[in-house]
Amino acid sequence: MASGKITISDVAREAGVSIATVSRVIQGKPSVSPELARRVQEVAGRLGYRPSPMARGLATGATGMVGILVPQLSNPYFHEVIKAIGARAGQDGIRMLVLESDERAADEPDLAASLYAHADGVILCSPRMPDEDLAALAADRPRLLCVNRIPAGGRPPGVACDSFSPMLDLCRLLARLGHRRVVYFFGNAHSWVNAERWRAVRHAASLGLEPLRVQAGPTIDAGYAATDAALALEPTALIGANDLCAVGVLTRLRELGRRVPEDISLTGFDDIPFSRHTLPALTTARIPRAEMADEVWAMMRAVLAGETPASRVFTTAEVLVRESTGPAPGGGAFPSTPHRGS
Repeated sequence: MASGKITISDVAREAGVSIATVSRVIQGKPSVSPELARRVQEVAGRLGYRPSPMARGLATGATGMVGILVPQLSNPYFHEVIKAIGARAGQDGIRMLVLESDERAADEPDLAASLYAHADGVILCSPRMPDEDLAALAADRPRLLCVNRIPAGGRPPGVACDSFSPMLDLCRLLARLGHRRVVYFFGNAHSWVNAERWRAVRHAASLGLEPLRVQAGPTIDAGYAATDAALALEPTALIGANDLCAVGVLTRLRELGRRVPEDISLTGFDDIPFSRHTLPALTTARIPRAEMADEVWAMMRAVLAGETPASRVFTTAEVLVRESTGPAPGGGAFPSTPHRGS
C-alpha cells in the first residue's frame, strides 16, 4: 500500500467492501452485519485509519465546529476568552468559528443564526440583545449558550463571572483611601456585566461614596471622549467600565496635566495584558479566564449533547491594586490599604 495518510478508500479496498459500507460502520448504522462491521473495524485499526472531522460531518450532519459571537474583536479581553475556550474545544476535536457584532445589538440575532449554517452549537459572548430577543433565539435555535451574561428566565443558559463583588471591592479601596465623589464611566447600555458593575458602584453609597456616572463605552476612544464630562463633576476618583475605557481616560488626563494618582485616582476592570504596563500601572480586577473557559466548555458539551444545564455565576475576580490609585487629594485616607497586586 502506498505510503501517506490512510483514507476511507484504503480501508474499503483492504476489507473488500464499498466506501459506503465503511461509512456506515463508522456511523454505527445497524444496516451492516456484526461480522462485516468487525472486519471493517479490524482493518481500520490495523491500518491506523482515523476519520477526519469533515468526513464525520458529511456522514452525520455534524460540522465538528462551534461558533462564537463577540461584540468586539479589538478588545484583548475577548481575544483571551476565545483563545481559552478554543483550547478546551480543541482537546475534544472541535474547532471555533468566530464572528463579531461590532457592538450592534440589532445584528446579533441574524449573526448568531448565520453561525448555525457552519456550526453544531453557538456561544454568545457578552451578547447585547434584549432578553426577549435572546429567549426567541433560544426557542428557534437549539444548542445555544451565553457567556458573561445570565439571561432572564435562564433561556438560553449562561455562564458568568461575578462582576458585582470585585467592583464593590474597588469602591471599598477608594473609600479607604479617603475618596468620596467618584464617577463611573458607564459602558454599553445593553451589557449585562456593565449593569452589574454600575449596580456595585451605586451600592457603594453605603461605604460613604457619592457615586455619579457619565455615558461612555467599552473602548479607548469612548473613555477618552467622556473624560472632560466626568471631570466637570469634580470627582477625586474615576472608575472605568473596563481597562480599555480607563486607558482612554488616562490619556486624556495626561493631556490635561492631571496627575494620576496625585490629583485623581483611576481604576479599570478585566486586567487586559497591557493594563500593568500603562503609566502609572492600572488598578483593576482580573477575571479568571482559565476557570471561566473550563465552565463554558463543560456547559457547551452538555448543550451539544441535548441537555439543558442551569445557568451559573461563579468565582469572583481578583482585585489588583497598582499605582493608578492613591489617597484622595487633601488626605483623609485610612492608615491601612490593601496589598498591592502584580
